[in-house]
Order: sequence, then structure tokens, then C-alpha cells
Amino acid sequence: MSALLDVQGLSVSIGNTALLDEVSFSVERGQILGLVGESGSGKSLTALTITGLLPLIGGRITGGRVMFDGTDMARLGETGLRKLRGRRIGFVMQNPMTALDPVQRIGEQVDIVSRLHLGLSRKEARSRTLDLLAQLRIPEASAVAEAYPHQLSGGMKQRIVIAMALAGDPDLIVADEPTTALDVTVQAQIIQILTGLVRERGLALLLITHDMGVVAQACDRVAVLYAGRLAEEQPVGSLFERPAHPYTKALIGCIPRDGMEAGGLRGIPGTVPGAAHFPSGCRFHPRCDRVLETCRTRQPLLRPLSPSGAAACFLVEGKPA
Repeated sequence: MSALLDVQGLSVSIGNTALLDEVSFSVERGQILGLVGESGSGKSLTALTITGLLPLIGGRITGGRVMFDGTDMARLGETGLRKLRGRRIGFVMQNPMTALDPVQRIGEQVDIVSRLHLGLSRKEARSRTLDLLAQLRIPEASAVAEAYPHQLSGGMKQRIVIAMALAGDPDLIVADEPTTALDVTVQAQIIQILTGLVRERGLALLLITHDMGVVAQACDRVAVLYAGRLAEEQPVGSLFERPAHPYTKALIGCIPRDGMEAGGLRGIPGTVPGAAHFPSGCRFHPRCDRVLETCRTRQPLLRPLSPSGAAACFLVEGKPA
């Protein structure tokens, strides 16, 4: 099966600063890919590039390509991108508190998506909106549609943002940290609803998160970003059972577990370097507890993993992919 979204060798810069360096991954219909990494790894920048919003922050693609259903996104003008955004590519913004217009009723904000992209009448659009709100398990959908954003909880606002992403009947949803600032119970509900709708509709979902627990719960495959480079990509089961890159192992080690003793939760020493201060060689080597001398001077290339996947680490045996 050919991938709906195919990102190959993607490099992105803002001004003279290179931020993404030859990032590659793909997402098929009916598949959920988790794009994970700490803040500053390049996850949201990747989302903006995929949705054609990179120029809004002064960015540009300097290498590679983003293919959506066989179309090179970089070759589309703004008119072509607008036909895709909202209609075939839905975008769940990172912060639902600021993603909604505070002076417009909820129903109107969801209605406009299906009116613009599906050509529905006002009555048809409102019927679709109420149906979406019901699918997202929003009680009293008619009353919520007449409410303003400030009258809703954070979890309810996140459901509304998801409804807006679904209203155009897209093939791909890009969800950028859809559970940020929500409590654990609401997070679980949002992820369950979102993944359930993806499975039912046969959509593709790129789920961007820093939460490895969410990844384990929701994803089919996982791509791990660190400082603008792909560290590892594997099926979710293989990644948690046999993580190949030290950074992936460190992220998994940060997951809280039942029965964990006080003080048992581990962190990763140091921080993700800023783009102006990326180290030479492997960008993770200053924080790595298994660093080799060659890691300090040479950039590791992606090496294949069994049964499928790849990792950019000198500790992985095999020839570079």
C-alpha cells in the first residue's frame, strides 16, 4: 500500500538557521504514526511544514519533499494548499484555549468548515456539526453549539477543535500535542475518541506528542525526533520492547509506572540544544550515557532494524539505510 503522507529527506531552515535535517517518515491510510520528542526537537515545525504553513513563520524547505497522496506539497501555490487544508488535511492545533475565536459561537466555528469545504447549506452544516459533537461524546450538543469558548472547559474545547478538524471530512489529521494542559483522565478520553474515529473512518493520523504513554496507547508506528534529526522509527511494539537509540530508551525510562518507588522516576540529564548550538556528530551525544568517541565527530546515518524500522546510532549493527 502506498503511503498517504510520505516525507523524505525533509530539511527546513528559518533564515540562515537549519532546524530540520533530512527527516523521513510515512503514514498510510488507517494508520496512526506518533511523532515524539522533547520540546525543541522539531515536532511542531514538522507539522507546519506538512500543512503548508511554514511561510507564516518565515521558514522554507531547503531539501527533501513532502508528498501527500502523490502530490508534492512544495509545488502547490497558496490556492492549492487552501484546497487541501481543512478539506483533505485536518489540523488539530496545540492549544485549544487560543485556537477558537472568543467572540463567535461554537457551532458557527465548526459549521464554517463544512460550508467552505463541502459546500453544505447552513442547515446541513449545523446538522453535521451536531452529529460530530455527538460522536465526540459531547452532551447536550445543541446547547454547546450555542455557547462561546469561555463557557467551556479545556477538555470540551479540545473536542471542539477536533470536531473542526473532522468537519471537512479529511483523509489525514495532523494533531499537534492534542492533550497538552489537560488532566490525565481527560487526556485518556480525548485520545480514545480521536483514535476510535480514525479507525472507524480509515483516516491517517500524525499524532505529535512528547508523552510516551500516549504513544503506547494510541500509535501503530513511532518516529522519534531529536534536535531536528530522526533518531529512530519503528512499529510501536518493537520500539517499546527493543528500543535501539539511547534517546528512545531514555524517553521510555521517563514513563511513570505502577508501583514505582518514591524518587524512582528518571529524567534525561541536560536539555535539547538550541538550533544555533547543535553539537557536531550525533546531536544527542552530550546527554548520552553510552557515547563513543566517534559520536562526537561523525553524524550517524540511519541503519535498518529488524523486522522493520531504522535508527541513527553507531551502536546499531548493519549498514546505513
